[in-house]
Amino acid sequence: MTAEASRERFAGRRVIVTGAAQGIGAGIARSFTEQGARVALLDRNAEQVTATARDLASDAVAIGVDLRDAPGTVAAMDAALAELGGCDVLVNNAGIFAKVPLLQLRVDQWDEMFAVNLRPMLLTIQAVAPVMIDAGGGRIVNMSSMAALVGTPGEAHYAAAKAGVIALTRIAAMELGPAGVTVNAVCPGYVLTSMGAATRTEEEVAGWAAKSPLGRLQSVEEVAAVVCWLASNEASACTGQAINVTGGMVMH
Repeated sequence: MTAEASRERFAGRRVIVTGAAQGIGAGIARSFTEQGARVALLDRNAEQVTATARDLASDAVAIGVDLRDAPGTVAAMDAALAELGGCDVLVNNAGIFAKVPLLQLRVDQWDEMFAVNLRPMLLTIQAVAPVMIDAGGGRIVNMSSMAALVGTPGEAHYAAAKAGVIALTRIAAMELGPAGVTVNAVCPGYVLTSMGAATRTEEEVAGWAAKSPLGRLQSVEEVAAVVCWLASNEASACTGQAINVTGGMVMH
């Protein structure tokens, strides 16, 4: 794809990205913006998401919202749809990570993980799906994790929530497919963002890299590229899938 074609890939497309203040979400928003889309960024860090949006484009929209707040999430999605005049692509990226041994895991920690990593996807999909159906189609991409397939000790609540993302994705794909809406999930491997870096030592990072046939971790840009592909016309026949971006750490 030429540089000019890349800049026009999503021209006129309206994209909503949650958890977009930094890390993978910001990288996804940047990739869409660089390829011609107009993007609305949602994040609970209102100050940071505003700065990120300002850095991306003059017409990028920043909305501060804590996705644990169901009514607030609905209101934020309504605001994003109003600002963009609709939505062609939704990327559900917002998430948190924590490690707690199973026998020490409290109910409130379990609930918190699901309240951020899974439950908001129901509300965001319900908000955009009618708009996409009326428009004749659309793209939804949900961020899962390789932990949904091969979680490690201490990740019971995280892995369970991310597995739920894949299940939700499949059912949404079945129900929305007849209306031309594709729904897919992306399962990144270990990407050294600020969220992940705070939970791993240098030795652990080296250990993760060694698990990949490529011998390295994945980059934000590599994850964003797969998300953009799923949102593009090239992926029009792809729905209900969970795409691994793990450098071969997971091969199923």
